[in-house]
Amino acid sequence: MSDSYTELIITTEPKFIELLGDFIATISDEAVEFGEDRLIIRTENDTSAIEEALKDLGIELEINKQTKANVDWIQKYKDSVTPIDTGKFYIYPEWYEPIDGRVNILINPALAFGSGHHATTYSCLKMIEEFVNEGDSLLDVGCGSGILALAAKKIGASSVELCDTDPLAVDSAKENFELNSQKYDDIWVGSANRSDKEYSVVIANIIADVLKAISKQLKSRVQDGGILILSGILDKKESIVTDSFSDMRLLKRVQKDEWITLVYKKDSDGRQ
Repeated sequence: MSDSYTELIITTEPKFIELLGDFIATISDEAVEFGEDRLIIRTENDTSAIEEALKDLGIELEINKQTKANVDWIQKYKDSVTPIDTGKFYIYPEWYEPIDGRVNILINPALAFGSGHHATTYSCLKMIEEFVNEGDSLLDVGCGSGILALAAKKIGASSVELCDTDPLAVDSAKENFELNSQKYDDIWVGSANRSDKEYSVVIANIIADVLKAISKQLKSRVQDGGILILSGILDKKESIVTDSFSDMRLLKRVQKDEWITLVYKKDSDGRQ
């Protein structure tokens, strides 16, 4: 790819646009972008012959010619998506290499689903590192890309299940599990109320208002002695969540930027 390209803008009366477009097609192989009163050619080739031919037509027109820097937009995008290193977990896109000695998670960014860059996803990964143990069962509610369930699976969770109300998120999670050669035990479109199981760990990285709305569902999915990790909570909305989960024991509060992550325990003495 050349470092620069030529942008040729031919401005004329709207009635001549189609005629000029047909003419350019007969004298060159360049692609032409049509506007109401202009034609635009972008090319790395010399445009002198096209310019001279247009001037010889006898049609009143204006030609504006500029040399512009060529940008490799694919590479520019790749450069903007960097790996995330949480200490134990290393989350990277496919154009990077895994790191020996880390828990490597391959996630190719798609749509708006978590790739570890958002503060809430990052904090959840840190809480998974601290609170998920080998042999645990886990439910990821609002799974997005599936990154959190993947992280738990890779550090030894014996079973992981995922759900999201967005079918595209469920598809994304399935693809990422396959990409990482990992298996989930179940995945569905919907929320925690679609399950009747209890889990060692339940994670819900959603938003405060939704966490409040489904608080009973979430608590009922946590087994006695189990852990509930809640995130996606703006600091100004924290009280909405803490009020809704006041019947559980708060183990940890983490703040990153304006986002709060809360870790609760469901005590086996009857107190949730």
